[in-house]
Amino acid sequence: MELAVVGAGWAGLAAAVRACQAGHAVTIYEMARQPGGRARAVEVDGERLDNGQHILIGAYTRTLDLMATVGADAKRLLDRRPLTLRHADGRGLALPAGSAVPAFLRAVASCRGWTWADRAALLAATLGWSLARFRCDPRLSVAELCRGLPPRVRQLLIDPLCVAALNTPAEQASAQVLLTVLHDAVFGGPGSADLLLPRRPLSELLPEPALAWLGAAGARLRLGERVMRIEADGARWRVDGQAHDALILAASAAEAARLAAPVAPEWARTCAALRYEPIVTVYLSCPGARLAAPMLALEDGPEAPAQFAFDLGAIGARPGLFSFVVSGAAPWVERGLDATAAAVLAQARPLLPDAMPRQVLAEKRATFRCTPGLERPPARIAPGLCAAGDYVEGPYPATIEGAVRSGEAALKVVAPRD
Repeated sequence: MELAVVGAGWAGLAAAVRACQAGHAVTIYEMARQPGGRARAVEVDGERLDNGQHILIGAYTRTLDLMATVGADAKRLLDRRPLTLRHADGRGLALPAGSAVPAFLRAVASCRGWTWADRAALLAATLGWSLARFRCDPRLSVAELCRGLPPRVRQLLIDPLCVAALNTPAEQASAQVLLTVLHDAVFGGPGSADLLLPRRPLSELLPEPALAWLGAAGARLRLGERVMRIEADGARWRVDGQAHDALILAASAAEAARLAAPVAPEWARTCAALRYEPIVTVYLSCPGARLAAPMLALEDGPEAPAQFAFDLGAIGARPGLFSFVVSGAAPWVERGLDATAAAVLAQARPLLPDAMPRQVLAEKRATFRCTPGLERPPARIAPGLCAAGDYVEGPYPATIEGAVRSGEAALKVVAPRD
């Protein structure tokens, strides 16, 4: 099959690699001159920094398998450690290694900063979610689902986990999606909740190895070319006049909506109706300094934007380089990046007294706003035409794993095996 893939983010790369493995002839169109989409490295004053701090988790099985396929060694590229959501003073929860349920029970029992009443309330709520098979009314927000939990449990576990996983504040975030994340990650198999922190820039995790692998496999790579038009041609599809047997739209939601509008207007309207949450990453430099752990939870507030801090020098980057992540960052983007950077610097001073701003990177459409009952566009658009991306219909929020799974699923739609 002659297959076109429009977009070389993680979804498009997943579709293209699996298509080449299946023996198809693949052409990849990408408007940027480098692959990776929103999860890539950028050059800043001669240094490679990620376009936003990303983490992976052990439950990202399809992503890890794809990395292995293209020769990216996860053991070398990722720092793997049990899930820890702790503050610098030790408050918070840390999952020990082992089977999911016993590990969770031990983590709750030893959680610092909680009373026994806090622990009992979380265990009772978790038991209720489990008995309901981690299903709830799709109209519920995370805040409504957790209304009965003590404030400390919300502050030290639920709210940080929600904004990290869904990039949407708990008051507006989908309870059902968070329950799905909890089920598949925290209560998945051993190691499914492990943090996988990138030791190297994101482009080296998949985009660059995948592009090299695809080139060696004979795929046609058309970087720096923005597709202007797609159109049906009988049972085939044309991309700017070039005919293909099938087409996977793996561009951003906005770009996919633009291209699909003439051929599938209803699908394009659903796609265009998505709303987004930004993420701001503030890189700080503080030579000689270290954090208590490679990843720390932070108390955010009206004048404290960041929810997490990362000691990048502790996991393989240049020593003294730190990233502070502001998720659900719409209010701060409105205030301006200079104001955000100043507020993050003030927030970081107790941990890094001599910190200096290095760079501020904002992804204004980092993820779709993961709200209750959200209608997401389906993967199938028309015969021979399918969408791939972390925004398409599915159980997960906008994540790297969601993108990879959607790319693989899209290939199965347009090129099913007998």
